[in-house]
Amino acid sequence: MEPALKTMIDNMPEKTGKPLSEWKTLLASKSFEKHSQAVNFLKKEHGVTHGYANTIVTLSKDSGATPDDLVANQYQGKEALVPIYEKLLEVVRLLGPDVTVVPKKTTVSLVRKKQFALIKPATKTRIDLGLKLRSRKPSDRLEESGPFGTMCTHRVRLSEVGEVDGELQTWLLAAYEEAG
Repeated sequence: MEPALKTMIDNMPEKTGKPLSEWKTLLASKSFEKHSQAVNFLKKEHGVTHGYANTIVTLSKDSGATPDDLVANQYQGKEALVPIYEKLLEVVRLLGPDVTVVPKKTTVSLVRKKQFALIKPATKTRIDLGLKLRSRKPSDRLEESGPFGTMCTHRVRLSEVGEVDGELQTWLLAAYEEAG
């Protein structure tokens, strides 16, 4: 499990008033059609911050899969992309201690107070990195969001570790800062 996610789960009783197991039980007693409905319920009815609410809902949906299982499943048959994913996480961890890495079924969200980036193994040879970066206009490399729709403002296609370079790190830092 990612250290930041483990810390978030460990701090959940203090920060939200309940451990993850109790939140899962509560959500299991409700029926929400959309992820956002469950997140909004936790925020409005229980005063949970967005980051914790999103994590609780995401982890409540898992059918016993751990965050590591979710990531492993994403990269099954796409193992050549794992070094790019690991390099992205290495860079993101340097941004600040308030970054939470939240694996989901098909993506990994990077969250500060709100999501600022999304990692998705798009094909067997490419990761799409979505960024929420309102301060930048699209360019050749920093494309419009494409398949990410409104979840992100931009997309960067990554096919090799060397593409996680200084320019990309600057964009990640800017997205992280905008999410604060």
